[in-house]
Amino acid sequence: MLCTRLTNAQFLTMDPDRPVARDLGIWRGRIVGLDEEVTSLPARRVVDLQGATVLPGFIDSHVHLAWTGFKSGTPSIAACDTVEEVLAVVAASAAQVPEGGWVNLAGYDQRPLGRHVTAVELDKVSAGRKVFLMHDSGHGCMVNTAVLELLPAGLPHEEGFLAEAAMGVARALRLPHAQEDLADAIGRAARECLAEGVTACAEAGIAGALFGHSPVELGAYQLARETGRLPLRVQLMVAADRLHPVVAHTSDGIPRALDLGLRTGFGDAWLSVGALKVYTDGGMMARTAALTSPYEGLDHAGQLQDDPDLLARTVVDGHLAGWQLAVHAIGDRAVDVALDALEMAQRIRPRPDARHRVEHAGLVRPDQLARFARLGVIAVVQPNFLRSFGDDYAAIMGPERAPWLYRGRGFLEHGITLVGSSDRPVTDGSPLRAVQFMVERASASGRAIGPDEAITVEEALRAYTVGGAFACHWEDSVGSLAPGKCADLAVLADDPRAVETSRIGDIDVVATFVGGRETEEARL
Repeated sequence: MLCTRLTNAQFLTMDPDRPVARDLGIWRGRIVGLDEEVTSLPARRVVDLQGATVLPGFIDSHVHLAWTGFKSGTPSIAACDTVEEVLAVVAASAAQVPEGGWVNLAGYDQRPLGRHVTAVELDKVSAGRKVFLMHDSGHGCMVNTAVLELLPAGLPHEEGFLAEAAMGVARALRLPHAQEDLADAIGRAARECLAEGVTACAEAGIAGALFGHSPVELGAYQLARETGRLPLRVQLMVAADRLHPVVAHTSDGIPRALDLGLRTGFGDAWLSVGALKVYTDGGMMARTAALTSPYEGLDHAGQLQDDPDLLARTVVDGHLAGWQLAVHAIGDRAVDVALDALEMAQRIRPRPDARHRVEHAGLVRPDQLARFARLGVIAVVQPNFLRSFGDDYAAIMGPERAPWLYRGRGFLEHGITLVGSSDRPVTDGSPLRAVQFMVERASASGRAIGPDEAITVEEALRAYTVGGAFACHWEDSVGSLAPGKCADLAVLADDPRAVETSRIGDIDVVATFVGGRETEEARL
């Protein structure tokens, strides 16, 4: 007897052997069959999906769950359009903070303001409190003098704006977070994912200086799982700055590792260790993505996180220790550094199924596509960046480079695995809105950005299902609807292939199933 039979639906299985089905049977959290394999079998529960379209649960292969959860509970200045409005919010917040306390605000972005706020301006409205404004990109922060005085002398900043490693030093003043608070934040973000049909995700970097929240952050995810606050599958990328020298046997060839030799693959179907996260550059929002030529209208080309040789050494050491690598590289110069390092690593010790990834691949020159393909590197992109920020990104890249932004067709034509993701909370996390962008290549304002990079609806859906599963080594359990796989499903009110492209992002997620159980976040 089946636990559940779902019927009267259009199942888009993403399985070429059976692309479409009408019925699906579930037993103990897994799919046992489709159509004639299950239609005549008795079931404890039969659910009529009333003609809905059902896809494999979406996989978001690059998210920041703890950051998302904390941001949702932090007062924001995102709605401010002027420096004066920002200062007014800071002043109001400072009035509610005890003397010597912190004014912590999310949503800082200099672009709509026309310039950065300055530390001196913050000093005038903060009443002696310490002010920390987190940049929406995650690659910078704005602080006042009370915070600057706590930082090491000579730490680089621009009138209170700290970028990349300098931001990490400022963040460390307020860390670590308690595991209980982290588990709550993770749970809030997980429920947000479920409401958008996301049933599995890859957390993009725990325990590191840039985005980490605690040196025991993995334990917070275990706590969330044990206490029912982690209702979806999560793979944890570990920040590469947690590597340290080890004295392993010489035949192992491991110069640096995590304690106990922990690496990619440890865990179970719900919570596991994923890739080693290596940061090579910053972000376009903060103008710190590393380019080979300057940003339009600016006199600089961003920055690398470290000397290229040191970055390459980290990549190689991670590879030698058995890790899958997830190399953050947004600008084309950073992509060169990432590909050079991955090629070196594979030359030293070939690992054909390592499935190393470049996270973001935000600006990829035509000549870099063939290298991606030759090295077997996966491209993990964030289409909603261009939907939300495309007008700005196209302007700072200029007409020659704008068509290279967050490619789609170029990757597929070169045989490169294309994976969709959100980088939530940097911008909108909806997979369906990302699918819409991948097909129409238009920003929210309607501006076309690299229209030749458009792909089909089916290809975009694969990037959020089959592609994501492959990138996370999950292809045996999720990513398609086939017997033996986990019953993780996104039930949609309409068929993304059949509606007008402009409507894809507005399709309702009416139910989400994880392990055969319907979640509370989206229901018919």
